[in-house]
Amino acid sequence: MVTGFLSLFLIDWEANNVAKTILDGNLVSKAIREDLKKRVDLLKEKNVTPCLATILVGDNPSSETYVKMKGNACAKIGMESIRIHLPENTSTEELLEKINELNENPKVHGILLQHPVPAHIDERLAFESISIKKDVDGVTSMGYGQTALGFGKYPACTPAAIMEIIRYYQIPIAGKHAVVVGRSPILGKPVSALLLNDDATVTTCHSKTTNLESILSQADIVVAAVGKPNFILGDWLKEGAVVLDAGYNKGNVGDVDYDSCYEKASAITPVPGGVGPVTISMLLKHTVIAAEEM
Repeated sequence: MVTGFLSLFLIDWEANNVAKTILDGNLVSKAIREDLKKRVDLLKEKNVTPCLATILVGDNPSSETYVKMKGNACAKIGMESIRIHLPENTSTEELLEKINELNENPKVHGILLQHPVPAHIDERLAFESISIKKDVDGVTSMGYGQTALGFGKYPACTPAAIMEIIRYYQIPIAGKHAVVVGRSPILGKPVSALLLNDDATVTTCHSKTTNLESILSQADIVVAAVGKPNFILGDWLKEGAVVLDAGYNKGNVGDVDYDSCYEKASAITPVPGGVGPVTISMLLKHTVIAAEEM
């Protein structure tokens, strides 16, 4: 989904003559949503309105904010959204019943269970109960498996956002060494699989990795998904590396030390305004695709 927009944003990789590029997630998100609005309008002509159902269990203020943001994003492109807010004492069985109702509702095309749920709920069981056809957030083990095998339709949304940014800015992947710092099931592992499927050579690092700085110094592409503020330093990076920061920590800072990494990187995502806006747009995109295919 690339516009051949301003040449000053293009990166001359082969000549190793790189221009500093801010990977603007707001710009990518805007392009995605403009395309989706047209697709939603076409679906409405066929009497189909893409609908995302969000489920929030309990009263976590951050989760409430995220759910509201997703609902507002749906409205802006003409989609419908259903907000289901269940009390803190909801049981696993009650949550599964609600998910099953949504699975069977033909007007619902995507289901998102807001993480985290209260500790007494079996979150994995709840995720697994979401129909693969409506798993637009990529949380089921079947969805992850399909993503790893290269035919998944709905990868987890943050990994999907990272890949969308890479494609938008025409950053080469094939043959490049990508280092992913983090191995969570909804971020580090799936983005490693997506990069591998696009012919990168992928190293996945984690809390038990030794010589992390040495590994990062070899990376053409760095994905930061460790959940620690300002963790990755510019001194650790190879000159001209592409840095995609998927972290979002208290104080609006990412997982990389932006100022020092900016000096070494050829391209870098800001926090905020990088991966985050595209993540929500990918949730919308997956829901529209689900509506198109039903």
